[in-house]
Amino acid sequence: MIAVEDLCKHYGKTLAVDGLSFTVEPGHVVGFLGPNGAGKTTTLRILLGLVHANAGRATILGKNYAQLERPFCQVGAVLEASGFHPGRKARNHLRVLARAGRAPEKRVDEVLATVGLEGAAKKRVGGYSLGMRQRLALASALLGDPEVLILDEPANGLDPEGIRWLRDFLRSLAAEGRAVLVSSHVLSEVEQTVDEVVIINKGKLVAQGKIEELKRGRDGRVRVASPQAKALEEKLAKAGFAVSEDGEALLVAGATSAEVGEIAAKSSLVLHELTPLATQLEDVFLDLTSEEKK
Repeated sequence: MIAVEDLCKHYGKTLAVDGLSFTVEPGHVVGFLGPNGAGKTTTLRILLGLVHANAGRATILGKNYAQLERPFCQVGAVLEASGFHPGRKARNHLRVLARAGRAPEKRVDEVLATVGLEGAAKKRVGGYSLGMRQRLALASALLGDPEVLILDEPANGLDPEGIRWLRDFLRSLAAEGRAVLVSSHVLSEVEQTVDEVVIINKGKLVAQGKIEELKRGRDGRVRVASPQAKALEEKLAKAGFAVSEDGEALLVAGATSAEVGEIAAKSSLVLHELTPLATQLEDVFLDLTSEEKK
């Protein structure tokens, strides 16, 4: 379990984390979201004992990271995929980590197979692509067979097949009872992967919950196309709807397709498209963070 309670961190006059609280329970994948500069990386570094908080607590399995008896076997983390010696072969890199963490050497080949690098295990890391380095970083985090995983942008550099593999893999880890915290800017992928999200901005918690719960009650949108787009836009605006352009079509916020269709019909306007659009995580995220910026 991960627990962040009233966490605060400032650098001089800059308040990077401001009274932040959230939890990640075993058996769940939680997306940790926020704009650049929101305090995500600082929070993750505090959790891993790399930065000291000014107030509050950030614990893993009920303890500060420094108090864990066997942190290598309790917490796996990926904060960046660049901490490799370019001249060292992937398998040797993992062997060094396994020995330092007192993990059995058989785990090296196991995690290489898990992340799909067994065929590249004897290649020097300097010749790896960014996606391959991401897989090696994940293999490093898994060496100790940890109960908790903390991952910062783990999909960075992965191709579509790799992203799909990562999605299924994170779900399988949670199904084994592990707690997984994933920070990412790829909101479309987060929406397909996580059980719930924690959204922060300016160091503060904006929202935490299941995605469907956060979507509930938010205005929908309708995409509508017409050869009489200008006249339709004027009618929709007069009815009180917010209208924006989307290529050759219009996006109508806060309306149903029936409402848009009725307005067009009353004015004898021709429609070529009338499509209701489901609210996406990206819409929720932008809505919540833009509210915080106002």
